[in-house]
Amino acid sequence: MSRLAIQTVESAPAEAKARLDAAQKSSGFLPNLLGVLANAPTALETYQTVSAINARTSLSATEREVVQITAATRNGCGFCVAGHTAIARKKIQMPEELLIALRGTKALTDPRLNALALFTLAIIEHKGRVSDDELQGFLAAGYTQASALEVVLGVSLATLCNYANNLAQTPINTELEAFA
Repeated sequence: MSRLAIQTVESAPAEAKARLDAAQKSSGFLPNLLGVLANAPTALETYQTVSAINARTSLSATEREVVQITAATRNGCGFCVAGHTAIARKKIQMPEELLIALRGTKALTDPRLNALALFTLAIIEHKGRVSDDELQGFLAAGYTQASALEVVLGVSLATLCNYANNLAQTPINTELEAFA
């Protein structure tokens, strides 16, 4: 049971209703995360706006999911791990061995993606104050200064979701339980 109310399209504050309605129509269900965020319509707006911006970065869909799953796992957010596992499997067909390694915070066999996951962890652990060696390792894997900042963007998005879910103790939707 959630410690914070999970709003529906009907129960949400007026400022959040249209956003929830659009999300429900798009997904076929209303993710509980959005219902929680709707308690603060600006938090819901921030999540949706930053999600759209994050989708426009130079990182590929797989790379963005590496950042999101790495952060959700590190931050102990079971809801986000399930949600991003669903995206990874259904939308981008991420290889299962990569997904298993990410969810277990294990080394990835792809050196470039492994560098991305390690850099994401370093950003989280050091609150952005990564060492010169950590930054150089990331850049040596073929990433750019822009992508380093895009990882920070992805971590900021994950932090909003992970912390909101951890605060609320958001239950995983039935539609996502198979991905938990």
